Amino acid sequence: MKDTDLYGVDAEARTVFRADCPSRPILDQIADKWSMMVMALLVRPTRFNELKRGLEGITQRVLTQTLRRLERNGMIQRTVLPTSPVGVEYSLTPLGESLREPFGWLYDWTVDHCGEIQSCQRAYDTRADA
Repeated sequence: MKDTDLYGVDAEARTVFRADCPSRPILDQIADKWSMMVMALLVRPTRFNELKRGLEGITQRVLTQTLRRLERNGMIQRTVLPTSPVGVEYSLTPLGESLREPFGWLYDWTVDHCGEIQSCQRAYDTRADA
């Protein structure tokens, strides 16, 4: 018989939420808004400035940090182009490409429920202001 908590979650499933679980920093690094948006834009090899133009509101510093983090985690590949001046383009790796479908589901869910969520936010804010 499995050890379960009050809500019927078995002990093995609970360990996923431990502070030392290796999934936590990975989720933190790849599931933030800028990482997800960068990866959504990378449908083909793309240069830095094109990515920046496609992400209204991102600073050059934040985009650089995001790209480095994604490269470090194996999600994207940075390729230096033999041009003058030297150019750089970014593309998804096979590992990054494997996230396209789940990120797509999350994006679709967000779009489908955006109105409902905004309505809940307005209702909450109205209650909080009262």
